[in-house]
Amino acid sequence: MAGPLAGLRIIEIAGIGPGPFCGMMLADHGADVIRIERPGDGPGFAPDVVADILARSRRSIMIDLKSPEGIAIVRDLCRDADGLIEGFRPGVMERLGLGPDVLLGDNPRLVYGRMTGWGQEGPYAQAAGHDINYIALSGNLHTYGRAGQKPTPPANAVGDFGGGGMMLAFGMVSAILHARDSGKGQVIDCAMVDGAAVLASMTWSLYATGQWRDERGANLVDTGAPFYDSYETADGKFIAIGPVEPQFYQELLRLVEATDLPSNHFDTRAWPGMGAALDRLFRTRTRDEWCALLEGSDACFAPVLSLAEAPLHPHNRQRATFLTIDGKTQPAPAPRYAETPTAMPRMSQRAGEDSAEVLAVIGYSPSRIADLKAGGIIGG
Repeated sequence: MAGPLAGLRIIEIAGIGPGPFCGMMLADHGADVIRIERPGDGPGFAPDVVADILARSRRSIMIDLKSPEGIAIVRDLCRDADGLIEGFRPGVMERLGLGPDVLLGDNPRLVYGRMTGWGQEGPYAQAAGHDINYIALSGNLHTYGRAGQKPTPPANAVGDFGGGGMMLAFGMVSAILHARDSGKGQVIDCAMVDGAAVLASMTWSLYATGQWRDERGANLVDTGAPFYDSYETADGKFIAIGPVEPQFYQELLRLVEATDLPSNHFDTRAWPGMGAALDRLFRTRTRDEWCALLEGSDACFAPVLSLAEAPLHPHNRQRATFLTIDGKTQPAPAPRYAETPTAMPRMSQRAGEDSAEVLAVIGYSPSRIADLKAGGIIGG
């Protein structure tokens, strides 16, 4: 393994969305993540593990968690692991016989990462939900959208991945560092509603100081300010501008040779007219023509690229921001390290493909592995 987390071993109970994203982040950066699949379960929304980018770069073992033998295998895997990730509703792991008391009893330095939407406690703890619900309760969804229109969820990036998977990955590394110094593991209660709230810390700071109006489309970075928005071009495509600082706004005015835009872009009284003027302006040329004029300048400009276009842009190509592995285009691991570069990700081929290898590493004999496979306790 390569990357700064090389040497860590994480056990991941397979799920969908934020849990796998956490596992992907840890694996991308060098951790040995062993993904436990269950018979009959698909890898999230993908038709097979091979198609699931979030399942990349791990070893996979298929275990029947409804059998005592299967539960015993998970306990054995966790005895020498640094961490475990699970994304069930509160209480499910306990009912399986794999709760924190059991696994930390086996391995006191284990970091037990729990990924849920609502958290391990609270009135909503046992309720079903998805990203849109968690960001709604956190206050975030109220801030997303244009003035006078209903809240618009930003796909599922804020709850599932930013406030969920990424927050849990950060928590896992933090707690593992503590365990290495102290010898004491712990439970991490990672709730997407909590994480989404943290991601909006700047908004809460501005709100606390009277610089954020508690309504959509009325603030600096929520499309309230016309100089921080996207605009349609002559060919029906879009560009995005964000020259917040005065010197950058002045650079935009200079390059576009605008005569009907105010010199003071912070004068909110001028915003309605400014928005209309920018809309007219950007419709006069195609997106490529605006790129030729504004790309690389200090006008804070970028074309709005589709998923098909983004990997082909020269900047992304030079930085290898996207990779194609087994015919599947996907984001490359990020961030990047000068001294501990990460390895090229690899796509999984099938659920449970590494079952025998994983068990052999922890001391299971070939005959025992064969018996477990014959009995349907392990698959792959």
